[in-house]
Amino acid sequence: MTISSTLNEFLNQQKVPFELIPHPHTSSSMDTVRQAQVPGNRLAKAVVVKQDDKYSMVIVPSVEQVDLAMLRDELGRKLELATESELGEIFPDCEIGAVPPIGPAWGLNTYLDDSFLTDSEEVFFEAGDHEDLVRVSGDQFQKLQGNARHGHYGHTL
Repeated sequence: MTISSTLNEFLNQQKVPFELIPHPHTSSSMDTVRQAQVPGNRLAKAVVVKQDDKYSMVIVPSVEQVDLAMLRDELGRKLELATESELGEIFPDCEIGAVPPIGPAWGLNTYLDDSFLTDSEEVFFEAGDHEDLVRVSGDQFQKLQGNARHGHYGHTL
């Protein structure tokens, strides 16, 4: 596969320079960290949640997991993880488990963990498959998030 067509189009529309980094096939974000030899706190992962019938994306470092209880409290409403079949419908040009953490490209409300609020470091993320990462600068990653809500949405694994 390589890069998702939706993601590629969005990166080009936003005029964000990026590099594709191939790596051996992986099945988890921590496996990707090892195989691609990237820092776990700089590999962004997307978690899609469902609030009523609306989907949102939460972005945390790969070394953390989303704190759903805290997110429920902050939003003041019930939410649950999106199912694999729902992910397939939302991201038809991505493999399940390799969703790029760029919610605005798919029109999703986005919640960005504060750990990515830096303009100097690189950020890595899935390109839409299990064999390619995208590398952008920290400030470009923030630009891609549009009006994402900022907060602390994860806790260390």
